[in-house]
Amino acid sequence: MSAINILLIVIVAFFAGMEGVLDQFQFHQPIVACTLIGLVTGHLKEGIILGGSLQMIALGRANVGAAMAPDAALASVASAIILVLGLEGGATNTQNAITTSIAVAIPLSVAGLFLTMICRTLTIPMVHFMDKAAEDGNINKVEAWQIAGIVLQGVRIAIPAFFLCIVSPEVVTNTLNAMPSRLSEGMAVGGGMVAAVGYAMILNMMSSRETRPFFALGFVIAAIKSLTLIALGIIGISLALIYLKLKDVALSSNSDVSGRSTDPLGDILDDYE
Repeated sequence: MSAINILLIVIVAFFAGMEGVLDQFQFHQPIVACTLIGLVTGHLKEGIILGGSLQMIALGRANVGAAMAPDAALASVASAIILVLGLEGGATNTQNAITTSIAVAIPLSVAGLFLTMICRTLTIPMVHFMDKAAEDGNINKVEAWQIAGIVLQGVRIAIPAFFLCIVSPEVVTNTLNAMPSRLSEGMAVGGGMVAAVGYAMILNMMSSRETRPFFALGFVIAAIKSLTLIALGIIGISLALIYLKLKDVALSSNSDVSGRSTDPLGDILDDYE
């Protein structure tokens, strides 16, 4: 791996780490981080496939109160680097490299959670420094400490990414090729099941009597092989617009005696209007 590739990967990793707490441009999302790393290393197709698979796992990821979800940033960046090293080290099965990277992403996400907890602990004194600066009326110092805390989150991903990049690609490739076929096949099955679990978590949160017909209709439409992803997207948008229009028309008839709507999804959509 060339020096420019390592530099670009570290930059992507740095932004992914910061976005893990900022949530502004979504660099920490697997589909974004893996795609960017695949782009800068010349393995765009494989990066998109890996990112899409990991994104399905991360769909059900959410922080609830003080309970932190596994870190998607480190899992995405590190698994993408392992994939690139496996492909650049010589002859290896591409699908085997992808499935192994997916399987490795799970423990990496837990390791990333440990790192982010360390960073959040280190930022506690920074909060006190910011309080002192605010009492003194030094706004520039408050902003500086704020930026330092965010940069710390980026460094926690950039440093592991750098050390992974300097690993010999041949070592990763030989390790992948030495894996028994049963193990690689088991990883492929396990990776597919975990992705389905992530998607099921999202469906469990979104499921209602009003949305279940659309869910069933999606399976039927997806079975038509002549339809492209663009066509499926247009159908989905059209159904959503039709639903919104019909909801407004039937709003008065769907109200009960107390005046509350019996359409839960409609109530949610009204809150965003």
